Amino acid sequence: MLDYYTADEVRAAEAELFTRVPAGMPMHRAAFGLADVVARELRERTGGVAGRTVTLLVGSGDNGGDALWAGSFLRRRGVAVRAVLLAPERAHVAGLAALRRTGGRICPAPATVAELVVQGAGALLGTPDLVVDGIVGISGRGPLRPVAAELVAGVRCPIIAADLPSGVDPDTGAVSGPTVRADVTVTFGALKPVHALAAPLCGRIELVPIGLRLPDANLIALEPRTVGAGWPVPGPFDDKYTQGVTGVCAGSATYPGAAVLCTGGAIAATSGLVRYAGTGAAQVLAHFPEVVAAETISSAGRVQSWVCGPGAGTDAAARDRLAEILATDLPVVVDADGLTLLATEPGLVTGRTAPTVLTPHAGEFARLTGSEPGPDRVAAVRKLAESWQVTVLLKGRATLIASPGRPVLVNEAGGSWAATAGSGDVLSGIIAALLASGRDPAWAAAAAARVHALAANLAAHSATTAGAPISASPLLSHVREAIGTLRELAAR
Repeated sequence: MLDYYTADEVRAAEAELFTRVPAGMPMHRAAFGLADVVARELRERTGGVAGRTVTLLVGSGDNGGDALWAGSFLRRRGVAVRAVLLAPERAHVAGLAALRRTGGRICPAPATVAELVVQGAGALLGTPDLVVDGIVGISGRGPLRPVAAELVAGVRCPIIAADLPSGVDPDTGAVSGPTVRADVTVTFGALKPVHALAAPLCGRIELVPIGLRLPDANLIALEPRTVGAGWPVPGPFDDKYTQGVTGVCAGSATYPGAAVLCTGGAIAATSGLVRYAGTGAAQVLAHFPEVVAAETISSAGRVQSWVCGPGAGTDAAARDRLAEILATDLPVVVDADGLTLLATEPGLVTGRTAPTVLTPHAGEFARLTGSEPGPDRVAAVRKLAESWQVTVLLKGRATLIASPGRPVLVNEAGGSWAATAGSGDVLSGIIAALLASGRDPAWAAAAAARVHALAANLAAHSATTAGAPISASPLLSHVREAIGTLRELAAR
């Protein structure tokens, strides 16, 4: 698993580290790692290191110190280094002295945008092969200051961020104004929430160990090989019933496709048997003749889990179907229209003792809670899970899964290919299949999100779509391929 630590947790670990090692050693470790990544990037992008040029954007404090020390190490490799000081009077003293000793060029930035315009951002930046963002570290909050924003806007080459892209909140990934969009982020000691929650701004992430002793994390990502290793597969004595029977109550006369997609998700996730209950039986059987279909929940037969809500409507009959399913002692996934019904009648779910997974997007989350998730999505999803005593999967490029009293799980999709109508129906079917197999609800939700995201990426980059936007149907057709890919990864 990948662990993510808040700024406060990292600072506490750094304080403990400072009691064990000589002064300055942690910064030297971080800066050496940063310089090594910059050198590798120069080699890969330009074919060499010596004779190349790097510009450092240097703020005050330790983050600026990391950049300055890294600059001094790069000078020893023959790189021409220019440091643009955004707060000259507060630049890291030892780092600045080290860069000067090795022949780095020091360029104080003007105090105002008007002065910078006169001087010219391009003249101050030079013509570097790479820029290092050492403006703000984990102690910074808020957007870039005007002069820094103007300089960043003038960069015309790849940017490597030290610890995190400046202007992005380290704990929430929130952006409230100008920020750095990095091609590579080199983080020191530990991954921070920003690296998962604002991954598009971070680019590729490189972790440089510096010797921190860290507590148990409260934000965790399942690694792909973990998902592959834990995915249910039939054993030598399994049959269609022991592998898990998934019940699907989805679709309506208005949205019959939701029934097809949700059922398809459960089938593709390798459920041993899928039973469908609802008005979309004809459409479901036309696509999946292996499904056992019925018109009512009571006549559907024995199942080990239910998924209810996608395209099911919000009328009295839909409410009664949802209530009937939630009255069982089986694991239940509630999605889409089912969430709209719960928003008006939360008592249907708040008293349940059996596992319950809610899968809202931001709008559905607002209906359930009365407010948008806001900039701190981790805190918001954790609060709903604790309040309702359920597992909550909050959809997004960085999907979050919270269960009461446990760390929040995060799945960074690596793209937004699955942000398309009907893809959530597929996801809810996959989760229900994993619940039917006996998997823990938080793990089931996180593993399903990982497979769903990989399937979307595979569909988007298949020969027929070639990176074009996709719909839910081709995503569905790549779910088993995604599962196979993760299982192969786990077997290596």
